[in-house]
Amino acid sequence: MPPRQVPTVVELLWPTLQAVKEIGGSGTLDEIDERVVEREGFSEEQQAILHNDGPRNKIEYRLAWARTYLKGMGALENSERGVWAVTESGRSATETDIDRLHREYRLALRTARRARASGAATSNGDPGEDAGEDEGAPDDWKEQLLQVLLDMAPDRFEHLARRLLREAGFVSARVTGQTGDGGIDGIGIYRLSLVSFPVFFQCKRYRGSVRAGAVRDFRGAMTGRGDRGLLITTGTFTAEARQEATRDGAPPIDLIDGDRLCDLLKEHGMGVVTTLRQIEDVVIDRSFFDDV
Repeated sequence: MPPRQVPTVVELLWPTLQAVKEIGGSGTLDEIDERVVEREGFSEEQQAILHNDGPRNKIEYRLAWARTYLKGMGALENSERGVWAVTESGRSATETDIDRLHREYRLALRTARRARASGAATSNGDPGEDAGEDEGAPDDWKEQLLQVLLDMAPDRFEHLARRLLREAGFVSARVTGQTGDGGIDGIGIYRLSLVSFPVFFQCKRYRGSVRAGAVRDFRGAMTGRGDRGLLITTGTFTAEARQEATRDGAPPIDLIDGDRLCDLLKEHGMGVVTTLRQIEDVVIDRSFFDDV
């Protein structure tokens, strides 16, 4: 039996806003996405459905659009640190209000686009059937970077992970790559003040969602060797995988998904160049001309 259809971006607007409210009015991307998945009852099969050919799954892609729309509608806001919060308008909005605000926002986008370039072609980032978005896809640079990572040879991706760990503060990191190593790709030593401890890592150059079983398998490979693991993927993790990673009584597994991996590569300047652009705001001081 095929998995239940994934809701459209428009159908996810209200659940997304409600999810942010339910986790205290603000949260990170992972917290928000996990809460939406939980409240809507999406299965691991639904979470594994890819957007086009990946690496993002369709739920993650559409939730990114839902947040972008809600921000444009004035119901959500986000900080530079990636924390999303409900605005005063969002707190008081009803489901009917969200439908109306969405229509008004879409109309404003189309009007602005026509004003900028009459007859211009629709942006290549338009996801079309998903919701008819008018602007480029959110975090389009991440989509490009993840495709580059997916095109890498598996061993080169493991060495990239090792270098990232060193840049992020590990005092040592090495790739093991041994056959029959139970899925462990390498080990790093992380120093926290006066204490150092080993961290085993596994790399999954992967399209779509990593499931809970993969987390359990990785933890099993660590048994008797260490009690801290790091699972890195170009894809995403299902809600069940995230829950398994922090299950009570089991060694914790830290998770780095494709979105966070892109942020880390950008933060450490590894293959990502950030160029700041300055925009002028010009204001006319009428009083100056009155006093000339």
